[in-house]
Amino acid sequence: MTTTYAAPTLGMLDAMRRAPSLLAAIELLDSLVDAVRDEGDAAMSSLRDAIDDDTDQLTAIAAVHAAAAGGAEMASALVVPLLTSPVPFLREHATWALRTCTPLPEAVAALCATMGQGGFVGMLADATLEAWGVTGPDEDVAVPSGARPQDRAQPGLTVAQLFLHADLDGNLRNAGKGDTGGIATLLVHLGDALASEPGIARVLTLSRSHGVEDRSPDGAPGPGHHYLRVPLPGAARPSGDTWPLRVPTRRGIRRALVAAAPVDVLHLRMADVGSWAASEVARDLGIPTVLTLAPDPHALIAAREATGTLTRASFGAADHTEHLVFRVRLLRDLADQAAHLVAFPRPRLDHDLRELLHIDPDAGRRSLTVVPEGIDVAPLDRAAREVAHAAAGDAVSPATLRDLAELDALLATLPPERRHLPLAITVGRLHRVKGMATLVEAWASDAAAVQGCNLLVVGGDLDDPTSDEAEQLSRICASVARVDAADRGLLLAGHRPNGVVANWLAAVRLGRPGLSAPGGVYVSASLKEEFGIAILEAMASGLVVVTPREGGPATYVEHGVTGLLVDTTSHSDLAHAVVSALELAAAPDAPARAGRVRNRVAAEFGITTMASSLAAIYSEVARDAARHQS
Repeated sequence: MTTTYAAPTLGMLDAMRRAPSLLAAIELLDSLVDAVRDEGDAAMSSLRDAIDDDTDQLTAIAAVHAAAAGGAEMASALVVPLLTSPVPFLREHATWALRTCTPLPEAVAALCATMGQGGFVGMLADATLEAWGVTGPDEDVAVPSGARPQDRAQPGLTVAQLFLHADLDGNLRNAGKGDTGGIATLLVHLGDALASEPGIARVLTLSRSHGVEDRSPDGAPGPGHHYLRVPLPGAARPSGDTWPLRVPTRRGIRRALVAAAPVDVLHLRMADVGSWAASEVARDLGIPTVLTLAPDPHALIAAREATGTLTRASFGAADHTEHLVFRVRLLRDLADQAAHLVAFPRPRLDHDLRELLHIDPDAGRRSLTVVPEGIDVAPLDRAAREVAHAAAGDAVSPATLRDLAELDALLATLPPERRHLPLAITVGRLHRVKGMATLVEAWASDAAAVQGCNLLVVGGDLDDPTSDEAEQLSRICASVARVDAADRGLLLAGHRPNGVVANWLAAVRLGRPGLSAPGGVYVSASLKEEFGIAILEAMASGLVVVTPREGGPATYVEHGVTGLLVDTTSHSDLAHAVVSALELAAAPDAPARAGRVRNRVAAEFGITTMASSLAAIYSEVARDAARHQS
């Protein structure tokens, strides 16, 4: 009997082609690399065929990485020629894949030329040349005595948290502008709450600065919550365009953490250039990391594959634009480095961990804790009282009077025949994932929605929009022309500080005499919402909410009672949900429901509850690090 030898590489390539999903195929990349290393040069023919097959572009990408890991001869034959390929995604992955290969002199000139082109692929070329020792590392930032957590005793822990793509300050003056969204609000309130937790002395919140001097401390700041700046060159960019800033980002984070030393724990929250750079710095400085593990871009890949908009034959173009494989692999690397993982509540958390992230929650390989996000309900309660007092003619603070005057001025642009309607309000960044334009399109195309409410969109820089904001504004104006938007019931307010938004949410619920009726609602039309800070704030303000049915909101929104869970990709479903939410808000029991919801949010999703849970994790991580270093 003759035994047929099954080439391991061909077998793994076939397994990738037959994988039940794109994410499952990506998960097989490491196994393909192992097969190529086992088989050696005999794998070259199979890999070449896979790279040339444009009907399965995901397997072609995997074959590029496997070829780079297969030794110098294979990399030189199959990968180096791709550095000048006319196919952008192959050129990009060849540039990235060579980072794992031994230095190849014949590739240096092409990599240098690619680096000079800038952009994402230029950044990858720089990283590969750095790994080969061709370009130098960051300028040296000396680590002074006591910089590492184990080197200096202190009365409490120092925790650092990072969100690079925001202009953070304690007053959240830039909330809703550019990428300064819900996570920015969270980190400001969370930092304050953590600084009050027993055992935590300092909280360091790092974010970007542009066009200003580095304001990182010259020495370690004292107890409390401090904002440290990572200086980046040029004007502020959308988060998706910041990958080329990897080196200055890493340098700035290193300087900030060294100057503020000792730092005991660093909390990272997403697979972006800031987390990538910060993880490298943390590894160098011996700082353990905690990672909030959100399935991004995993959920996006799965959703688009399910609708047929992302296939193996179209994967390359999408990957070139959105760096899907790179971000999936980066999140895996961040998770592998983390001392502890944090996850948001999700309706099917174990399923999503296994199917989207390919993490077995029962494996015990690393600690994972579910921690809901939290909000500070005190400003919302204060806003509700003040707005009610203002409507009754009682004295209120000058800030509340100013905020209500701004809202009233907007409402006064509505035609008189629309001033008896309640408001539907949405708050957030003007970005496609937040679905602002989708909401306007859905509302404007549905007669019942238009006749039932005016729509107030809060967010974005209307005067100097980023490219993401401009794209959303263009779509909005295509549905409702800017010049007569108010006449049709659409109000674009631009971004507002959190204190203003709190007062406006209360006004949406209670109404404004002669300008808007009570019983307004809150709408989140996000494509995805991992948890939903703005949604929780709206619920704590007593508003009925419309939210995405996928992700975190489904764990706390009671469908048909406190809000509506809806497929936000469907215009008709979204518009019908707005109308149904208005009916819920007008029901006789609405005030009682609002009170119950507010109490539940305060009890289960308060910022102090979140801070206490995280403080316990940080203490455990710091203790473990100290034990391992002793």
